[in-house]
Amino acid sequence: MGILLAVIIIAALGVVYAAYSFHKVRRLPSGTKQMKEIAKAIRVGAQTFLMSEYKVLSVVVIALALLFGIFLSTSSAVAFVIGVLMSAIAGYVGMQMATHANVRVANKARTSKNIGETLKVALRGGSVMGLMVSGCALIGLVIVFWLYKNQIGQLESVTNWCGISFVPFSMTLTSYALGCSIVAMFNRVGGGIYTKAADMGADLVGKTEENIPEDDPRNPAVIADCVGDNVGDTAGLGSDLLESYMGAIVSAIVLVFHLFISYNAKNMGFSPELFEKLYMFPIMFVALGLVSCMIGLMYVFGRKSITDPHKEMNKGTWLAAGLTIATSLVMTVINFWGADFGALPFRFGMLSPWFSAIIGVVCGIVIGMISEYYTSYDYKPTKRLAEACKNSAAITITEGLSVGMRSTLLTVSALGAAMLIAHLCSGTFGVAMAAVGMLSFVSITVSVDTYGPISDNAGGIAEMSNLGDDVRAITDKLDAVGNTTAAIGKGFAIGSAAFATVSLMISYLYTFTPVTTDIVLDFMNPLTLVGTLFGAALTFYFSSLLIKAVSNSAQHMVDEVRRQFRTIKGLREGEANPDYKSCIQIATNGALAEMKAPALISVLVPIVSGFVFGPEFVAGILVGATIAAIMLAVFCGNSGGAWDNAKKYIESLGRKGTPEHHAAVVGDTVGDPLKDTVGPSLDILIKIMSTVSIIFVCIFAEFNLMSLIEKLFG
Repeated sequence: MGILLAVIIIAALGVVYAAYSFHKVRRLPSGTKQMKEIAKAIRVGAQTFLMSEYKVLSVVVIALALLFGIFLSTSSAVAFVIGVLMSAIAGYVGMQMATHANVRVANKARTSKNIGETLKVALRGGSVMGLMVSGCALIGLVIVFWLYKNQIGQLESVTNWCGISFVPFSMTLTSYALGCSIVAMFNRVGGGIYTKAADMGADLVGKTEENIPEDDPRNPAVIADCVGDNVGDTAGLGSDLLESYMGAIVSAIVLVFHLFISYNAKNMGFSPELFEKLYMFPIMFVALGLVSCMIGLMYVFGRKSITDPHKEMNKGTWLAAGLTIATSLVMTVINFWGADFGALPFRFGMLSPWFSAIIGVVCGIVIGMISEYYTSYDYKPTKRLAEACKNSAAITITEGLSVGMRSTLLTVSALGAAMLIAHLCSGTFGVAMAAVGMLSFVSITVSVDTYGPISDNAGGIAEMSNLGDDVRAITDKLDAVGNTTAAIGKGFAIGSAAFATVSLMISYLYTFTPVTTDIVLDFMNPLTLVGTLFGAALTFYFSSLLIKAVSNSAQHMVDEVRRQFRTIKGLREGEANPDYKSCIQIATNGALAEMKAPALISVLVPIVSGFVFGPEFVAGILVGATIAAIMLAVFCGNSGGAWDNAKKYIESLGRKGTPEHHAAVVGDTVGDPLKDTVGPSLDILIKIMSTVSIIFVCIFAEFNLMSLIEKLFG
């Protein structure tokens, strides 16, 4: 337990550093009276939505916790609630910081006229979210370990009062991960619908019909748009990557438990000492990653002169990754020195799991570079897309679709190569460790990602407060970099989801396969094959629900904005104020109403399918959904990012208001629900489905309609 003490101290330091940054940003001046009023409206709107969402979430959480407590175990219910609390706290604190940081970023640009100093404020605001993600996740995990440390040694299945058998600690940890996932689904789906409905409503009427600038104070939807950046791209992002982070760690630990049980059942040599070293390894690895991220952030904050924001943030990220690699190597040698690996497929001895994790780190960086290439306007794909805007909106959309589709090949090739190499190094545990490695420096990647919506909000406040073109030039530059970092973050999220889902899938197969039997997923079994097809189709149906949800909410927003321009005298001329609150309410109501169906699908499909068709069919669903979701998420994220930055590139050339700019705005609007709603939600879908399947397979493996029919007629 000495290791857990060290881990919780590191996690607490991360939270303390976040609190320090929160306080430091809050102490900065927030500008003029008008800037403060606008920022307050954004902050109140964001808090109102998140609290409304958490009320709906609390009902779901209470219901699921009661089900877990009654039909599984008390420890599962408690761990699930702890996961919910940790994720909800991280999302709420990060969003609070973002709504305070945005106006201070705008004011720093106003007073300093220095892009480097402005960047530091935005990144420090984003770092609160990044540090809270790792800190809260690890604190919750250690609490679960301490509360249920007596379960760790219970490696035999236990049977509860209703005849359901499971391995206690594996079930407890999986329930903790599911708690994190539930919050991520609500924040990402609900926030994504909110932000894109507001964004599309603001753009479609303001830019294309009224020909007014982005974030113009005459636009009634502009405040709702800024609120959306906070609830979707900050709270949603933080909960999303916390869920990915914890899913990767838990998948590795749970897999070690199943491997230990299976190997010892076959007398293949897996000592209890090695078992303890292996299940603690991913926790120690990510703790060192958190320390490295704090150092990487300090490096950027300590720079005296910054002229290239993207370059400096990349340096901080690479420094964090490099320190994680170096310190984890030392930890690996100390942890595994003299260990007997027996029959485990560790090709490089004690360094095998470290090599697998480093493959994940490298893969994450490569995926980030691929995303940057296809979405940044420093490279050819987005420049060509901007050139296509000269022809028509139709050509713009066609070219953007092509960019996203092309990007999937390199991304999936990188993922596939990394999986093969990680598996070669240390078997299935290596695949899980690749996910851990990729997310080990998540604090700085989330910090860099969250800085984007803060900068975007700062630009909106600058526009609405009439701060001048020089201020807007700084915030626009930071926002453009933020679009690219967001695309990189989405690449990290789906990449880690792929690794984590594969390891969760293996754990799922171990859960219902007899311990003395080799794990086999038979695709010649019609149930498995049909399940695979159904799982792939499910991701498209899930995506269609999200796009339709955004479309429905956006239409209501468009109608309201048009009504206000039509009925409020003097609004076009800037002589009257719009009704911002009605647009905020429309976005809130739309998101809360539309997010229910996608959230329910992610939880209920594997459960219902399992009780009807059995575990093989669900295994097929997981395979099909994972394959299709990876492709769709990469495509959606990179197409949307390329459209957005093509628009930014045209604006940077001084061509606002031109026909090509109008075409770019249409492309950006089409891409909005793809990159900020569909793409980010797909990685959560496959992880929730995998986690739910692991929890409930112990029930539907024994009790399902297909088995009953076979017994009756077999």
